[in-house]
Amino acid sequence: MIQEMREKLSREVDQLSHELNVLLPQAIAQAVELGDLRENSEYKAALERQQFVQARLGQLHQRLSQLGQLANHEAPTDRVGLGSRVTVLDLETSETDTYVVVLAEMMDIDAGHISLASPLGRALSDGRVGDEIGLRLPTSSRRLRITELVTVHQAEGNGKKA
Repeated sequence: MIQEMREKLSREVDQLSHELNVLLPQAIAQAVELGDLRENSEYKAALERQQFVQARLGQLHQRLSQLGQLANHEAPTDRVGLGSRVTVLDLETSETDTYVVVLAEMMDIDAGHISLASPLGRALSDGRVGDEIGLRLPTSSRRLRITELVTVHQAEGNGKKA
């Protein structure tokens, strides 16, 4: 799971680096050729995109650094954390759901991926098998019990992806 996250973030870093170092300088040069920069919307748009790309690259490098810390075993080995696959039982409906806790960039609710920063991710964070958690949502509240947990370390140790 960590390797999958690292690869996805690295691909985005590569794409944005190419845009920042190759495509945007070309766009800026073309805009400069058009003349008066004070009224040149192409020039302004290219500069705004350049600032956005630089900011996004900063975020991605920070995320990659966080993944490096996870690789150094800072993720919990016995509690819900980033990369964990957790199965919960809804205590009111008796339905079970399985989620994988991921970074916000990899969130895909249809695939069962939830962000650690989401309300459900925060509620599950640091939970252990058997823990009951309360989740307050804008329209309702839920009581869940963690019934199964596979941490990122257990999944990678077994050669499985969480």
